[in-house]
Amino acid sequence: MYRLRKRASLLAAGAVMTLGLAACAAGTTEMTTTTEAEPSGDTAESCGPLRVGVAVYNMSSYITQGQEGMQAFAEVNDIELLWNSADDDVANQASQIDTLINQEVDAIIIVPAQADSLRPQLEAAKEADIPVLTVNTTLDFTDLITSSVLPDDVAAGSQQMQQMADALGGSGNIVVLQGPLGSSPEINRTQGIMNVLDEYPDINVLAIDTANWARDQAANLMANWITSFGDQIDGVVAENDDMALGAIQAMKEAGLDPLLPVVGIDGIEDGIRAVQAGEMIGSSLQHGRVQLAAGLAVAQKVACGEPVESNYDYIMPPIDASNVDSYLGNVVTDVDAFLQRLPELVAKNLETGNIANED
Repeated sequence: MYRLRKRASLLAAGAVMTLGLAACAAGTTEMTTTTEAEPSGDTAESCGPLRVGVAVYNMSSYITQGQEGMQAFAEVNDIELLWNSADDDVANQASQIDTLINQEVDAIIIVPAQADSLRPQLEAAKEADIPVLTVNTTLDFTDLITSSVLPDDVAAGSQQMQQMADALGGSGNIVVLQGPLGSSPEINRTQGIMNVLDEYPDINVLAIDTANWARDQAANLMANWITSFGDQIDGVVAENDDMALGAIQAMKEAGLDPLLPVVGIDGIEDGIRAVQAGEMIGSSLQHGRVQLAAGLAVAQKVACGEPVESNYDYIMPPIDASNVDSYLGNVVTDVDAFLQRLPELVAKNLETGNIANED
């Protein structure tokens, strides 16, 4: 059982806690607020005040959304979050995790910048008896990771490529915008794309390159491809919605009318709006609020000495014109109400194993 590091001052304060928030670029920035916690009988029973370190690759739209979900769960479970953004810098992320270990947090949640990184930090955390969990993106050193909440990114890549293949009628030329090279979502989503492409010999890849999940980088890359390939491009496959939206921006600036078919992954607000508006043919819902809150719920169980599974799968449902309206509420239009019920929802999902459930 992992040691519980309960600070005397917090024990005296009862349900008072501090949430660490950040929307930083490089390095760690902490914004703290004191909130009166109201533990819910429907969530996992709290074992006392906990401090959980969070280290993410950057503050993308998905991560910013996920931060909201983690905060909602923390507020009713007496958890202090120490939030860190690495700005896609592996060395920066390593340093941030070293700091969390020195702070003797009860658990560390990592959304890694690179899959083959952080082994010394994982070993140091194990030596310090601090459980490490990965969420959304995995690390290669699974023997040093207590548990993970991970999307099936191979399935998501296959799903989006099938959406594009259907839109093109099985033939045409595409360009592919990848995530950060070497990250597990990029590796697995690319593999899923290639698996489907093997079934469609008449679909050709004109260009494939990384835009690092970033809208502005995708816009620049797509602009270059429009210049290079012109009307040879028939479709754009982007491994996340932000990059899909960047490609759409570049097409609009280039005066393309109609826009080329574009598909993304994640189902962020702007992505869902783009599907609703007909500017994207589809996406796959990876609801950051649900997935990252689930990671925090698992971290709570581990820190409290409860048994957990080594991995929890998050299966992304497809979004297209036929069902986009049904996803607007939880992700876009009724977020406050969704966050209110999220802690109870996440606790129930861990019991059923259906991590992506939002009913």
